[in-house]
Amino acid sequence: MPEIASGAPTGAHSAAPPIAARLTGVTRVYPGVGRHPPVQALGPLDLELQRGEFFAVVGPSGCGKSTLLDLIAGLSRPTEGVIEFEGAPVTDRVPEGVGVVFQEDASFHWLTVRDNVAFGLRRQGVAEREIAERVGHAIAFMGLREFASAYPAQLSGGMRQRLCIARTLVLRPRLLLLDEPFGALDQQTRLLMGDEVLRLWRETGATVLLITHALDEAAMLADRVGVMSARPGCFIDMVATGWPRERDSTIVTRPEFGAVTARLWSSLRAESIKAMGTLT
Repeated sequence: MPEIASGAPTGAHSAAPPIAARLTGVTRVYPGVGRHPPVQALGPLDLELQRGEFFAVVGPSGCGKSTLLDLIAGLSRPTEGVIEFEGAPVTDRVPEGVGVVFQEDASFHWLTVRDNVAFGLRRQGVAEREIAERVGHAIAFMGLREFASAYPAQLSGGMRQRLCIARTLVLRPRLLLLDEPFGALDQQTRLLMGDEVLRLWRETGATVLLITHALDEAAMLADRVGVMSARPGCFIDMVATGWPRERDSTIVTRPEFGAVTARLWSSLRAESIKAMGTLT
């Protein structure tokens, strides 16, 4: 059965792994509107993301998973607590080195695949020669070379999601934040997209944080899975999957995979019932 991961060194002489991002005492409270009282969406919680790890977050609907990602990305600010990326505080903008991919199709429908991927680099003022090189690499890496001149409407759902990942990948993020990027895809496509993300993670060395509702997706992709409580979301379990770095979707056929998903559901079931308002 998977063990709770403490993040502490296991041997007397083990060095602690470098920390990519750290959250300390973080809460997020949304102010009341009219007669509605304030809502505490998140925390207090602590979290350390080790450099180069793949970390997934699961939890019941409304527990603050996407709020957590927004805070780490600098898209909103915590009510209390401190968030750091590579030792520097995260304030009110996306830090350099952080990339975000959302569930919604964020491609520009009036731009080709090539121009979509180049968009962020052009806004940064990168030289056209470097843009061409980096865009070409990202498009090829995500398997879109044959569709470089196509428009998003000409692509399948899975290909549009690969486009969104390529547009983020070209910026060379050291921390990649994925907010349910495969939620609109069918199960088979999700598994194959998971293989693509694992390949991206291995070859870039980035730290990845994935928000997902799918326990099997979290269990397949992650080194560690954080299970969140019903609102206000806090971590109630940390599950180390124990998978090798060189893994793919075939891991779902292993007996240990069932043990990981069972552990996640065991931790999550009561919290999901709370979130549905049916716990008596």
